[in-house]
Amino acid sequence: MALLQISEPGQAPDPHQRRTAVGIDLGTTHSLVASVRNGVAECLPDAQGRVLLPSVVRYLTDAAGATSRQIGFEALEAQLQDPQNTIASVKRLMGRGLRDIASRAQLPYELIDKPGMVAVKTVAGEKSPVEISAEILATLRYRAEDTFDDDVFGAVITVPAYFDDAQRQATKDAAQLAGINVLRLINEPTAAAIAYGLDNASEGVYAIYDLGGGTFDISILRLSQGVFEVVATGGDSALGGDDYDRALVDWVLVKAGLAADTLTAGDKAALLQAARGCKESLSATDSVAFSARLSRATVQFDMKAADFEAVTAGLTQRTLAAVRKCLRDAHLGKDEVQGVVLVGGSTRMPQVRRAVASFFGREALTNLNPDEVVALGAAISANQLAGNSSGADLLLLDVIPLSLGIETMGGLVERIVPRNQTIPTAMAQDFTTYQDGQTALALHVVQGERDLVADCRSLARFELRGIPPMVAGAARIRVTFTVDADGLLNVSAKEQGSGVEARIDVKPSYGLSDEEIARMLQDSFSTAQQDMQARALAEARVDADRMLLATRSALAADADLLTTEEATDIDRLMAALAAVREGGDAALIEAAVKALAHGTENFAAGRMNRGIRLALAGKNIATV
Repeated sequence: MALLQISEPGQAPDPHQRRTAVGIDLGTTHSLVASVRNGVAECLPDAQGRVLLPSVVRYLTDAAGATSRQIGFEALEAQLQDPQNTIASVKRLMGRGLRDIASRAQLPYELIDKPGMVAVKTVAGEKSPVEISAEILATLRYRAEDTFDDDVFGAVITVPAYFDDAQRQATKDAAQLAGINVLRLINEPTAAAIAYGLDNASEGVYAIYDLGGGTFDISILRLSQGVFEVVATGGDSALGGDDYDRALVDWVLVKAGLAADTLTAGDKAALLQAARGCKESLSATDSVAFSARLSRATVQFDMKAADFEAVTAGLTQRTLAAVRKCLRDAHLGKDEVQGVVLVGGSTRMPQVRRAVASFFGREALTNLNPDEVVALGAAISANQLAGNSSGADLLLLDVIPLSLGIETMGGLVERIVPRNQTIPTAMAQDFTTYQDGQTALALHVVQGERDLVADCRSLARFELRGIPPMVAGAARIRVTFTVDADGLLNVSAKEQGSGVEARIDVKPSYGLSDEEIARMLQDSFSTAQQDMQARALAEARVDADRMLLATRSALAADADLLTTEEATDIDRLMAALAAVREGGDAALIEAAVKALAHGTENFAAGRMNRGIRLALAGKNIATV
C-alpha cells in the first residue's frame, strides 16, 4: 500500500529538498546578498570574505575596441583615475528623468536625457540605470550560486519605502536582466523590522529610521505574533549619506575659494571620495584631516566634528520632519513608540544618533549591524516565499506611499486607493457616462494627494470602448485598482451591463522626483482649504454644464410646448448660468443652476405629460 506524501501549500513534497532563495539589498553605496542557512539568516561573503559589495560599475574598452567591465571593489579603486566611466550611486537614477535629478552637476559622469529614464555616457556606449544595476545584481547572484553550488530559485529584493511605481518597475527589470526570479519586492524598513523582530521576539509599535547612502525612509510598524503591519511610511528617496558628502564638498569649496564649475571630473571624484572618508572618520574621532589632490591645487585642512555637524544640520532636520509627518499619518505620539531601530550605514554618524535619541526621548536600538539588517530580513522573507520551512511564520502587511485615483469631469481627482493603504489590495469605484450616447470613456490614472489633476502626477491613460449607447448616467462602469505585493499597479474598467472591459498595467515613463513627493504631501496639508474651494468650483461648473446640456436637449425636442414668454425666460436663465459659469464663485454658479432648474420645472412637467400621453396613445386603460 502506497503512502500519500503530504506537504504544506507552496512547499516542496520532499522535506529534504530545499530551494535556494536569497534576499538582496540593492543599496546606493553598498549591496549585499543573504540567505537562510541551517535556520539562520546570514550575509554571504565573496571569495575574500567580504559581505559588502560596493555598488559601483566601471566600463572599459581595449585597443581593439572590445568592451569589458569591473564591478565592486575593483571598480571603486578606479574611481579617481577614470571617473567618467565609473558609475556609483546609480540607485538614485532608477526610474528617473533628467529633470528629477537635482545633483547632476556634481556627478563626475555624464547623464544623457532620454525619454522615460536618463542614461549614462560611457566608453562602452550609453548605459541605462537598469543595465548598471543588473550588473550589480548579477554579481550577487553569482556569489550566491558559488556559495551553494546551486542555481538561485528566487530572490526578495528590497527597495526604499518611498520608491514609486516607476522605480519599483525599474528594479524588477534590472533583476530580470540579471537572470533573477523576483519572488517579491519589499520595503527596506520592513525588511529590517522582519530581521529585528524575529531576532529579538519584539512586539509593539516600532519606528524604523533608515538612512542609507542615497535614500531616507521612516516606517511605523506594529509587530504582533509574527504579523508585521506597516501603519504608515514616509521619507525622501533622494536624501542620504551622499548628500552629507556633497554638503561637505560645498563647504570645502567655499573655504578653499574654488568654484564648482572649474572642477574636472577627476576633481569632483577626488572631493567626494575625500568627503566620504572624512565623514566616516568623524564617526569615531572629533577631528580629522581633509585632503584632496585636485588638478590645479591640493585642498588640505583640519575638519572638526562640530563643523561637519553644523554643515549638515539641515539634512538631519529634514529626516526628522519626515518622521513627524509619518507619526501624524499613523495617529501616534512619540511616547507610543516602544523602540526605534536604526538602519543604513549613514546612521553611524553621531549627530544622527543624537538627533534621533533626542526626538524620541530614548536611545535607538543598534544591536544589529545597520549595513546588514535589510538583507537579513529579505532573506527570511525569501526563505518563506520559496516554501522552505523557516521555523517561524510571518505575515507581512505593507503599504503604498501615495494615493492613487483617476481624473473625473472638471479636472478633479477621485481617489480610489488612499495612501498608507495596506497592500496587496484591490479597490473599486463605480462611474458613469457624461453625455447621451457616449460609447467610450477615457481614463487618466494619477498619483498624489491634491484634489486637482494639475497638481498630481500622471501615471497612465487608456480607453474603455464599446459601451452601448445610453442616456447620460445610465451606464455603470466599475474601475478597479489592483496593487500587488510589490506595490505595482493594474487598473481595469468594466461596463457592468454589457461586460465590455479594458485594463492596463501601469508602467510610468519615469518616477516621481523627491521634491515632488515631499511637495505632494506638504501641499495636501498646507493647501487643504484652497483645494476644497477649487474642488467646489470644479464640481459647480460640471453641474452647470450638465444642466445647460440637458436644457438644450429638451428645447431641441419639445420647444413647441413653451409660450414665447416662457422660452424667453428659459433663454435668459441659461445665459445667466453660462455667464457665471466662467467666474470663480462656486456659490453664484450653484445659485444660477438652482434658478434654471426652478425656471424649467413647468417645462419638465409638460414634457413628462406629453411622454405619458404618447406612451398611452391607442391603448385601453384596462390593459395598461
